[in-house]
Amino acid sequence: MPIPIHDPHQAPGGSLKRLPLRKAAVLFTVAVCLCLFGLLYLQLEQSRRQDLAVAQMASANLTRAMAQQAEDTFLAADLVLTSLVDWVEDDGYGAAQKTRLQKTFARRVQQLEQLHGMFLFDNKGQWVITSYPDLPHGNGVADREYFKFHQQNVSTVAHIGPAIRSRENGEWIIPISKRINDRAGNFQGVLMAGIKMSYFDRFFESFSLDNNGIMFLGLTDGTLLARRPFDEGLVGSSLAQGRIYRKLLPDAPAGTAMINSVVDGVTRLYGYRQLAAYPLVVAAATSRDTILKGWYERAVQSSVIVALLILGVGLFGWVFIHQVRDGERIEKNLRKAQLTLEQIATHDSLTGLANRRLFERSLEIEFARGARQVSPVSLIMLDIDFFKRYNDAYGHVAGDHCLTQVAQVVKTCCQRKADLAVRYGGEEFAVLLPDTDINGALAIAGQIRRSVIDKHITHSGSPTGYLTVSLGCYSFIPNGNDSLEVFIQRADAALYQAKNAGRNRAAVLSLDGGIAELMRSDR
Repeated sequence: MPIPIHDPHQAPGGSLKRLPLRKAAVLFTVAVCLCLFGLLYLQLEQSRRQDLAVAQMASANLTRAMAQQAEDTFLAADLVLTSLVDWVEDDGYGAAQKTRLQKTFARRVQQLEQLHGMFLFDNKGQWVITSYPDLPHGNGVADREYFKFHQQNVSTVAHIGPAIRSRENGEWIIPISKRINDRAGNFQGVLMAGIKMSYFDRFFESFSLDNNGIMFLGLTDGTLLARRPFDEGLVGSSLAQGRIYRKLLPDAPAGTAMINSVVDGVTRLYGYRQLAAYPLVVAAATSRDTILKGWYERAVQSSVIVALLILGVGLFGWVFIHQVRDGERIEKNLRKAQLTLEQIATHDSLTGLANRRLFERSLEIEFARGARQVSPVSLIMLDIDFFKRYNDAYGHVAGDHCLTQVAQVVKTCCQRKADLAVRYGGEEFAVLLPDTDINGALAIAGQIRRSVIDKHITHSGSPTGYLTVSLGCYSFIPNGNDSLEVFIQRADAALYQAKNAGRNRAAVLSLDGGIAELMRSDR
């Protein structure tokens, strides 16, 4: 098989396949950009979670403080009510006790700033004693929720009812009350202390919340008692269907949750807690936007920085990839030029067959291989009959075309990759046949001769009237010390014997001057 001077598929400097540099550059650029984006995402996600965790802790601490304040507020009122209920049940509230009880009521209200007033009602709901000097005028409180509760329940535990407006002065209050019984345990009345809603408003305002933040105090049944910001229309409304009451409190008495408000659509982080001593729930909420305001600012700054980095890496990668692409294009052109030069250096420009330079290199390789494998090497030398007459008759352009046609026939008859068709010079051609004995050489020579005849190339200077060729064959088994010149000379001598015998035939060299014919001109 002919061996080219340079293997175009082999990378310079080694046998390893050249790395796809442009693809590697693209992948590297994309990988760097993805890593930067991934690091930005991880950093921002970690920062966001940290801000939310801090906000959850602050919310939990806030609701704990609210719960403690509410419990202390109602506990103080509860203790006052308990002591006074014992007094009333023991001594009654007759005319002899009214003045003393009224002063005691007034003194207790002065001592506890959260108290709006204290009121004693009989079993009909009429005012008996209050912390005010004068008794109110009206139909009493028989219609109030707290009065009905004690009227229908024998429990002596303090009851906290829905927020109401005081009939004394119209102020919003949260009633905490206890039942009064006679010595037989029968219902005798109600003692009620009114907790100022404004007291909780001032307490709520002591905490710093954003404009969308809220705080509220409610009963465990969902009834809203107090709220920041204050909205009179919401006082007494039910929160029972809210997520805190419906889903969170049944699972845990305290906690935090991010909830999207069904009222205004604002998403807030809620902290909630149910009091242990009283049926009350406190909650505080801060809007998510306020919690993450600093995070949003850091996210924008970090995103801009990373975007600039990605842009820089992308531009650098784009330039580098274009440089690589230009380099590959130049390398491809150089490789193509190198192949062209090799083609020019090793092949005949007219016929496209191998030239004598490649022929001689191939002879050396096949001699060495034949000597190693003890296999025959054959050579066919062929010449166009009366080619000078053809040129004289038809001109050199037609002669070149004739040479091209004969070269195509020779190349077509060389069916194995190892066979090498050569333009040896002028109108003379050669066929190198590795691992082929003389019989195989004669068979191919006959095929070439017949194929040329089948072309029906008109040749007025030939006795047959058409173009013919003469061929000489020689075959031997190399031994490692053979001469290339002698090998060629013997095949050439066989060619001349064929020409001397009348042309249009193939011959094998006979050292005694004889000739072995493959086929005569009459086919």
